[in-house]
Amino acid sequence: MKFRTRMIATTAAVALLVPPFLFAAEDSTNSSARATAVDSAVTPDAVGNAEVPAALASAQSAAPAPSSGRTYRSYPRAELFLGYSYIRGVPTLSPGNRMDFLNGGSTSIAFNLNRTLGLVGDFGGYNARELQLTGAGANPARVADASGTAFTYLAGPRLSFRYSRVTPFVQALFGGVHASQVTLSNCTGALCTPLPTENAFAMTAGGGIDLKIHRHIAIRIVQAEYLMTRFADLSTGNRDTQNDIRLSSGLVFGFGGNAPPPTVEYTCSASPSTVFPGDPITVTGVALNLNPKKTASYTWTTDGGTISGTSNIANVDTKNTAPGTYTVKGHVSEGVKPGQMADCSAQFTVKPFDPPTISCSANPTSVNPGDSSTITAIAISPQNRPLTYSYNATAGSISGTSSSTALSSAGAGTGPITVTCGVMDDKGNNASATTSVNVIAPPPSPPPVAPLASSLCPVSFERDATRPTRVDNEAKACLDDIALNMQRSSDAKLALVGNQDAKESATKRREKANFAAERAVNTKQYLVNEKGIDPSRILLYTGTDDAKTVTSTLIPAGAVNPAAGNTPVD
Repeated sequence: MKFRTRMIATTAAVALLVPPFLFAAEDSTNSSARATAVDSAVTPDAVGNAEVPAALASAQSAAPAPSSGRTYRSYPRAELFLGYSYIRGVPTLSPGNRMDFLNGGSTSIAFNLNRTLGLVGDFGGYNARELQLTGAGANPARVADASGTAFTYLAGPRLSFRYSRVTPFVQALFGGVHASQVTLSNCTGALCTPLPTENAFAMTAGGGIDLKIHRHIAIRIVQAEYLMTRFADLSTGNRDTQNDIRLSSGLVFGFGGNAPPPTVEYTCSASPSTVFPGDPITVTGVALNLNPKKTASYTWTTDGGTISGTSNIANVDTKNTAPGTYTVKGHVSEGVKPGQMADCSAQFTVKPFDPPTISCSANPTSVNPGDSSTITAIAISPQNRPLTYSYNATAGSISGTSSSTALSSAGAGTGPITVTCGVMDDKGNNASATTSVNVIAPPPSPPPVAPLASSLCPVSFERDATRPTRVDNEAKACLDDIALNMQRSSDAKLALVGNQDAKESATKRREKANFAAERAVNTKQYLVNEKGIDPSRILLYTGTDDAKTVTSTLIPAGAVNPAAGNTPVD
């Protein structure tokens, strides 16, 4: 029996002492969680646009939601308990203890003076169904069916330790107990009522644990108390102390109080969220649920760039920031209590400068050796950085630092020349492009035009029948003209072709005469002797024309001799 007593007492002590430590840690964690704001997902503007997004700007222009300004009472003004109670004597065979085994219900009303201290009024009603008989006529002791009731009415202080959902408490109550007479079941006579109606002093000391399931409703998991009564010993009339344990469980209904003020919330965003080194960034924080009667303080930190600002707006200088993604953290506080401060974070990205782009062209694309072509480069920097141009050619000569220059093909062989156009910005980013200029081969020189032989006046031998080969005066006039042409063309030669007609040819067969050759010789002789023409310049032939003539042809140097097909004259 002593072991049971110690076990019950130990269980009650653990139930009362351990939860405050456990739930204190829980409440601290929850408070920290309440103080942490969730980051806001705001769509960033385009690079270079420092405007705050419309939704954020709207929230920023509106005043932060204030608290109500009324006194916040996180605990109920009154708590009503309704539940089951069980009373057991300790030890169970204690003499004169009328409260050995009782089942019933109890109710209490607690008026909370503040968050911790309250005043409790407690009332319990119990039913006795058994009576343990000892002494004369009941040796050994035995248990008999009986009926009776007991009522407790107590009041006293309570100390509550309130956390987010769990409230352990301890209390000490003082008052009295009223026990009705106890009658044995199935019994008649005076001895069937062994216990008379009796009133006595009573007190309890103990505590319990309430688990909140709703703002105004909680479950009293257990309420364990030491119950002391002072009933009289019926044999002596002297009052003695009886020791009992009362265990209760049920529902607790809260009345009064108000909802806790909303915790401070904080969101922030960076605009623009993507920049190039040196571009400014504006970080804007929006705090909700601030108390307008308090002054909020703001602080900012970042792991990239330099941040400045003591309000809900801060500026980040990225002048010396390397490309990468960085985080800005903001903190707002209007007090040290949980829910009076919050944090936020936003990210921004610093992009490396984009390299410039360039295109290159030549005009004209084909040149003659020694000619020039204009080279034009068109370059663009996405960030409008200052640009410097450069040029290089595989042949010829080229130079320049502007967007246009000239390629000289002097000294270059025929064929294509590759020109490389380069551009570089002030950050060292560069790009290049190529174009081609073709040096064309000059057309071959046309072959020299051979001079043409020209026919001069023919010499006629028709007029002197007796001397058919004699050069007469009329013939001399033609020869004088021929001599004049020979003198004008000092390098030209003269072809003389003598001819005879058919009759002369018949005579030739009879007399072996060669009138054609004689006519050519006589003509040459006149030009040499009378006109002084170099005889080596005169070529003699006999032809086949049916005529008494000598044809003459002036043959310039390099010209083809059209008379070469005739018979030369020796």
